[in-house]
Amino acid sequence: MTAERRPARPEDVDEICRSLPEVELGTSWGDVPTYLVRGRGFVLFRKPDHHALDPATGAPYDDLLVIVTAGPGETRALLADQRLPFFTIEHFERTRSNAVLVSQSRLGEIDRDELAEVITEAWAARAPKRLVREHLGDG
Repeated sequence: MTAERRPARPEDVDEICRSLPEVELGTSWGDVPTYLVRGRGFVLFRKPDHHALDPATGAPYDDLLVIVTAGPGETRALLADQRLPFFTIEHFERTRSNAVLVSQSRLGEIDRDELAEVITEAWAARAPKRLVREHLGDG
C-alpha cells in the first residue's frame, strides 16, 4: 500500500479492505455488511443496538465498525493508546471478543496509514496463514 499521511475517511475502509487478497463484501450475523476473507469476517458494520450506547447522548451508535484483532494483547494495545479512537463495550469484554470498535465519524482522528495497518492486521488474523505469508511475507 502507498503511504498516505492524511486523515482517514469512512470511504477508506472499503478501499483498504478491497485492496487485500481474496476479500469480498458479504454479510455475517444475518445481514450485517462484513468484509470477508475466505468466508471469515474481519471488518463489519455494526447495527445500532442497546449494547453500544454513545455516552454523550445515550443513543445507540449508528456508525460503528467492528475491527478484528489478532488477540487480546493487540486489543489491549489499541485500547490503551489514548490518541486512537478505538474503544470497546461491556458486551465485548464479557464475551472476550478479539475486536475493537470505532465510530466512522471519528476515523479522521487517525491517518489513513494507521487505519490501513489496523485493517491489514485484522485481515491477517482471519486469512489463511499461507495467504498472509504470500501477501505480507513472514505473516
